[in-house]
Amino acid sequence: MNLRLDEHDAALLQSLARAQDISMHEAVLRAIRRAAWEVEHTGRVREATTEMQARWGSVLQRLREA
Repeated sequence: MNLRLDEHDAALLQSLARAQDISMHEAVLRAIRRAAWEVEHTGRVREATTEMQARWGSVLQRLREA
């Protein structure tokens, strides 16, 4: 697979790799893994929030009204 970047993104990638003392390939892999983790984490937080709202919503409503 080839990764085609414009000049700006290529410079950002080079800068990121240099700052972490890693190859650009490794910087790309880390960025992909980080983005995937963030998406998954956001989904888990959303699910937990929905569950807690269902479980404790009436209590929170009563506290707001108190």
